[in-house]
Amino acid sequence: MTQLEYARIGKITYEMESVADQEGLSPEYIRSGVADGSIVIPHNIKRKGIKPCGIGKGLRTKVNANLGTSPDQLSLENEMKKLEVAIKYGADTVMDLSTGGDLDEIRRCFLDKSPIVVGSVPIYSAAVSAVRNEKSIVEMTDDDIFYAIERHVSDGIDFITVHCGTTLEVLKRLQSQGRVADVVSRGGAFLIEWMIYNEQENPLYEQFDRLLEIAREYDVTLSLGDGLRPGCLADATDRPQIQELIILGELADRARKAGVQTMIEGPGHVPLNEIEANIMLEKKLCNGAPFYVLGPLATDIAPGYDHITSAIGGAIAGKAGADFLCYVTPAEHLCLPTIEDVKMGVIASKIAAHVADLAKGIKSAYERDANMGKARKNLDWDAQAELSIDPELVMEIRSKNPSSEKEACTMCGKFCAMKGVREYLSASRK
Repeated sequence: MTQLEYARIGKITYEMESVADQEGLSPEYIRSGVADGSIVIPHNIKRKGIKPCGIGKGLRTKVNANLGTSPDQLSLENEMKKLEVAIKYGADTVMDLSTGGDLDEIRRCFLDKSPIVVGSVPIYSAAVSAVRNEKSIVEMTDDDIFYAIERHVSDGIDFITVHCGTTLEVLKRLQSQGRVADVVSRGGAFLIEWMIYNEQENPLYEQFDRLLEIAREYDVTLSLGDGLRPGCLADATDRPQIQELIILGELADRARKAGVQTMIEGPGHVPLNEIEANIMLEKKLCNGAPFYVLGPLATDIAPGYDHITSAIGGAIAGKAGADFLCYVTPAEHLCLPTIEDVKMGVIASKIAAHVADLAKGIKSAYERDANMGKARKNLDWDAQAELSIDPELVMEIRSKNPSSEKEACTMCGKFCAMKGVREYLSASRK
């Protein structure tokens, strides 16, 4: 049985217990959320010993880090270093988006080395296989696509992005409305090209029951991908995007009935004033399914700094109810991220997630900030470092900038407000 099916008959699994312990909530709360589809716990039955991760209503906002090779950068060793950095700085999950090198070896290495949840996009493998066999991507068969899915989940992948809502109906809206950036989702583009060339419906939509059978067998969580996510602010919240979202909501209902856990992927590039509306639409149209957003990026003009633009959008999205943030690195729109880019991307998204959790009223988030306030009052620099997002950076800055006043910093020195007021207030209370 799947996590969802266990939850529906009232059974609390080890995974539910573990998530409850991490979140400081009751196991029954987690079970109830899994049962009604507002919480997912991606965990392939073939993977053992990983840290369960709960995503959804009432839980901390989670962060995913996208990793993986490209045809121009094939180093598996480098990707494993990125994995270590992503985990070190707090990623809750990672995804292998590799398109270069031995994809099976890379995927299995991620699964072997990662103690946290791993996701993937199987259609990338199908497309790469087609090209390597001297075929065009549009010449992939239905079986090619589903074979790739089966390989990924049988290896142990915990959740898969599948662009099931990118249909002929959505394509017609794209063609009639027009866009500035057209399609920026790689998986969505593959399927749109395939549908136009073959004049047939998206196999992932047309054979959705076949996909559900595979997912249920391994208790794999479906992440219903947004092939029509906006790639610039001008395309945000348009008809193709919303039509696809309507379809994803319908598919999510079918998945739940089949016992398959499901979350929904969302934009993308969205102006601040439209982010809350996007979250509300997803929650309404998809019956409260967990929402996984890329950023969202709140402006198009900051390449090199898109970890910042996405953190701004991610904080707003999380406050409005988004459950899962996909990190964006400084390399977004420019190149494959470096190890340092991965670090910066994870940290920026973790800050956004924490800010959102404060707004959501997550108890553990408030406690951490309250403890930081106390540490600052006490001029306890070790505690401040420990409570920070990046303890190493805090201690490095302190060590490079010693103050003549032992307790203070070089900003204020002997004029430290905290120290002076603390001493005089203490004396006045005696």
